[in-house]
Amino acid sequence: MGAAIGQSLPVAVGVLVSPLPIVAVVLMLVSERARANALAFVAAWFLAVLGVATATALLASAATPSGEPAAWRAWAKIGLGVLLLVLSVRQWRGRPRRGVSPPAPGWMAAIEGFTPARSAGLAVLLGVVNPKNLLLVVSGGVAIAAAAPGDPGAAFGAALVFAVIASTGIAAPVVVYFAMGDRAARMLDDLKGWMIQHNAPIMAVLLLVIGAKMLGDGISAL
Repeated sequence: MGAAIGQSLPVAVGVLVSPLPIVAVVLMLVSERARANALAFVAAWFLAVLGVATATALLASAATPSGEPAAWRAWAKIGLGVLLLVLSVRQWRGRPRRGVSPPAPGWMAAIEGFTPARSAGLAVLLGVVNPKNLLLVVSGGVAIAAAAPGDPGAAFGAALVFAVIASTGIAAPVVVYFAMGDRAARMLDDLKGWMIQHNAPIMAVLLLVIGAKMLGDGISAL
């Protein structure tokens, strides 16, 4: 299981620092139902990431139960790497120019009136329906399967660790909020503004690094 965790760790870190989900949970922490909405968001995010990573890892691992290397895994990594690199280029080209503030997504304005159920739904959308995050989570599952072929127990354990690490980014503002209370408002607001402004370049760099790693791993496994 250690090898599977090690292979998926860089991808989990990429999911961890994805800016928009962190912005979403910060906005919930300054909404009317701050505690309930934020906790529902974190729980749903964790379960969604765990579900997709586990399903990907188990399906890919079960495809070669003998534990022997499978060429399709290498090609899957190459394909995912290429897709991540393409998304990286698109994110970089779409970044706001210096001095220009990017438009905020419409869902940000609606968060003030969210219920816990809608907060959970947004977590699923941002965590595993959003194409960029979905590709990252699937990449993590493939990396786990490649390191633990034919071992469902190790695959699930590594997927669980993957989901925990991937959730620490959105859990951190919640911890700050519970620890500092109202004093955390200004700090969280500054974090929100910075992440909205730099969302595109952050994601471009993350996708570039992880895409290059997946592509390299796939090529070396051929």
